Amino acid sequence: MAAAASMATSLTLSLLPSQALRGSTRSLTITKTQRRVSRRAGSSLITAKFELKPPPYPLNALEPHMSQASFEYHWGKHHRAYVDNLNKQIVGTDLEGLSLEDIILVTYNKGDILPAFNNAAQAWNHEFFWESMKPGGGGGKPSGDLLVLIERDFGSFERFTEEFKSAAATQYGSGWAWLAYKANRLNVENATNPWASEKDKKLVVVKSPNAVNPLVWDYFPLLTIDVWEHAYFLDFQNRRPDYISVFLEKLVSWEAVSSRLEKAMAQVAEREIEEERRKKEEEEDIQTDDEAVKMYLDSDTDHSEAE
Repeated sequence: MAAAASMATSLTLSLLPSQALRGSTRSLTITKTQRRVSRRAGSSLITAKFELKPPPYPLNALEPHMSQASFEYHWGKHHRAYVDNLNKQIVGTDLEGLSLEDIILVTYNKGDILPAFNNAAQAWNHEFFWESMKPGGGGGKPSGDLLVLIERDFGSFERFTEEFKSAAATQYGSGWAWLAYKANRLNVENATNPWASEKDKKLVVVKSPNAVNPLVWDYFPLLTIDVWEHAYFLDFQNRRPDYISVFLEKLVSWEAVSSRLEKAMAQVAEREIEEERRKKEEEEDIQTDDEAVKMYLDSDTDHSEAE
């Protein structure tokens, strides 16, 4: 742990991936004015808003499945660079002061990606990845509601692992594979929804290129594996399928995935209650307007008859 402490320098992201499901980003409205990110005058001093957080376990805790050397290289060099570069990109711009999730959504810009997106999304993705693993007994098979949904939506846990391995192995070049909870409708503010509406409220396996993550589709990420080559080359060289198998069989924290699913479903339920309340208010407003028009017409008719 001393190695982690010496490299960390009290590093913490202001919005952690594990907290992402609690935020207000799901209702973020992306306006045309937000698509151009301008730098404000007089900003020459770089002030770090986001800080790199140490992994939730010592850097050697995942051995022998992920070596300390690999972890130090991946977290200490690559993850650190994403955070440092993001701070340089956003200082003095309209993005300064936004949460990490909001920066991701604004700069994804419906696929017309703005410069800060890659560093913001990679900072988020990597912390989410670290929290997707646990030392001393990861992998295996989940239980509870998570297993029930996996078996419902994929047919079996074995079928899920096949789909997840396939997505991770076939992601061309750099990118990520994800298990996500899809509970949205087709009207997504910041991206084209790649699934049909009948697929709502289901677990789905998706893969994404480079830094893209399911947040831009309004999905709830539950689990991810990094398939950029730097994630596994020191331990597995070019044997990506072996790395994927070890991840699922020895490293995955199903407790973390179950917790994320619980939070996602709770937030979806809250969102649906709020949408139903707004719908009822709109219907009441329409009814009130109709009654006012009817009263006006009736009054106008009465005046005409009196004349």
